[in-house]
Amino acid sequence: QVQLVESGGGLVQAGGSLRLSCAASGRTSSSNTMGWFRQAPGKEREFVAAISWSGSSTDYTDSVKGRFTISRDNAQKTVYLQMNSLKPEDTAVYYCAATPRPWGSRRFEYDYWGQGTQVTVSS
Repeated sequence: QVQLVESGGGLVQAGGSLRLSCAASGRTSSSNTMGWFRQAPGKEREFVAAISWSGSSTDYTDSVKGRFTISRDNAQKTVYLQMNSLKPEDTAVYYCAATPRPWGSRRFEYDYWGQGTQVTVSS
């Protein structure tokens, strides 16, 4: 089992920045690939970004490319999501996820999930 705890969410004005953190504990050998997803009210949970174990591979959904950066510190068992130039449409609950798979960008590929952290961007 892997436990994931997100932090760093909050209220920010459009154009502002936030950095989300996700601390992993437990059987972290199962957190090979780490991802961030988000879910806005009334919408499906969607992929935001993913990073491989080494950090050499990353992927982003088109709407956040150039604005968000995913990174990880394996020694600290933490993954980050730096969010810049935030827009009101980025408002959602952001979830950290982990999978033992070597790669994954789809919800069903992830086995472990955090409880989520709210990000609200005001216009």
